[in-house]
Amino acid sequence: MDQAATTLAQHLVDKLQKTPSNDRLLVGICGIPASGKSVFSDLLQRYTNELLEKSGQQSRAVLVGLDGWHLTRAQLDQFPDPKLAHSRRGIHWTFDGPAYLAFVKSLRTPLDASPVITAPSFDHAVKDPTPDAVTIRPHHRIVIIEGLYTCLSIDHWAEAGRLLDERCYLRLDIEEARQRLVKRHVLTGITQTLDDAHLRAEQNDMPNGTFIIENMLEPTRIIDSVEDPAFKLA
Repeated sequence: MDQAATTLAQHLVDKLQKTPSNDRLLVGICGIPASGKSVFSDLLQRYTNELLEKSGQQSRAVLVGLDGWHLTRAQLDQFPDPKLAHSRRGIHWTFDGPAYLAFVKSLRTPLDASPVITAPSFDHAVKDPTPDAVTIRPHHRIVIIEGLYTCLSIDHWAEAGRLLDERCYLRLDIEEARQRLVKRHVLTGITQTLDDAHLRAEQNDMPNGTFIIENMLEPTRIIDSVEDPAFKLA
């Protein structure tokens, strides 16, 4: 997806020049599990900043991950069915939707009225979010937000999604996603066997993916997710 990231980066830099100087450009990157959101967003941030620097602009792009709004494990323990909440961690109702919406709204305030905004990130070592891990300053005029639910059409997610200037959907065939997920779960040690990986994909990842496809705001741009060889089943 290198070329797609390059093309979108140029589009964002061009669009920023037409954006009022006191405003930010907000970009959502969404897609089903295994569609390559993190890899694509990293490329997009890098290429966008390279173009901004090359053109002599002081503005920069910053990347924020939606995973920072995961509810903590302690919060999941307070659910009526804690076992279900933990097993389905990653579905939209295991995120703090209202807090995410408040964050996106804060990005819409004029730059001179919001000198510093912070966002959480997700610490995989402790398996919980880290508050205020990402700092967004006035020169961060392009904010890229990547995650499963940045383009969701329900509840707080829909209101947040409509505040975005760009909603980019990484399109991936469901069966291809399943194969990538199974391989990835084994390679990263999330599961020890292919059977366990298949079970995890079927019970958690794939239902989330289907839900996203069926409940998505209209994207402003659709990008085909090119297969990463590391995800291909042998």
